[in-house]
Amino acid sequence: MSPHSSTRDLGTAEALRQLTEARARRRPGSPVRDLLPADDIDAAYAVQAAWVQAGTAAGARVVGRKIGLTNPAVRAQLGVDQPDFGVLLDTMQSADGALIDVARTLQPRIEAEIAFVLAQDLPAAAVTEAEVVAATAYVVAALEIVDSRIADWDIDIVDTVADNASSGLFVLGAQRREPDGLDLADCTMTMWRGQQVVSRGTGAACLGNPLSAVAWLAGTAHRYGRPLRAGEIVLSGALGPMVPVVPGDGFRAEISGLGEVSATFTQAPQYPTSQGDAE
Repeated sequence: MSPHSSTRDLGTAEALRQLTEARARRRPGSPVRDLLPADDIDAAYAVQAAWVQAGTAAGARVVGRKIGLTNPAVRAQLGVDQPDFGVLLDTMQSADGALIDVARTLQPRIEAEIAFVLAQDLPAAAVTEAEVVAATAYVVAALEIVDSRIADWDIDIVDTVADNASSGLFVLGAQRREPDGLDLADCTMTMWRGQQVVSRGTGAACLGNPLSAVAWLAGTAHRYGRPLRAGEIVLSGALGPMVPVVPGDGFRAEISGLGEVSATFTQAPQYPTSQGDAE
């Protein structure tokens, strides 16, 4: 093993330990970028993969992927310059309109997206938008509650990739539409906090077209040996700027042609009162 490989492995292990501890203690920690070789996104994805493996070993189930940093406004908010992806576990999903316990997050922000549910595998290294349409069972309006285990969202691309693309929770809307015939690039999104509009955008803000984002993910996931499979949910990326979440907030997003999706957050953490109350 080369000294570089040894250093990278030690850094990967320490980054995983630090992020795992932040989740367990419900307290954000320091950035992990200095633990890994500079700008080594492959090393960051190795940290992510190790965290997912630990989660599935503990009983969680992989249900899909999320694409991050597709929207220029979000990239500008976080100071990064390229998209990334993370893995969705069944433990991250909340029902449409459900009351979400803020204790499930550390530094939540929310964004509205289009979610794809696949009917067929997308296992190729290069995928076209037409192939994405053909492989999709349906699309729905979605909310992603992004989160960071890095204090004050002090992240670069290595930090967010290692932290499972800053994933938190997600909510899928009830109205299902087949993508064939929909102009997803032209769809409009409006998100409200209560009665106040807090985010607007269009499908074109998501790498030009949410179909393009899913095609990018298919090729990138293939390159990392984790191709997209039938039945998986794909959160294709933000249609507008993400918005900070405060305990007690209620959000509703409407995406033209896809309907609405909503989520409300508790006023305070809903910690179990006894062992029998724990999930």
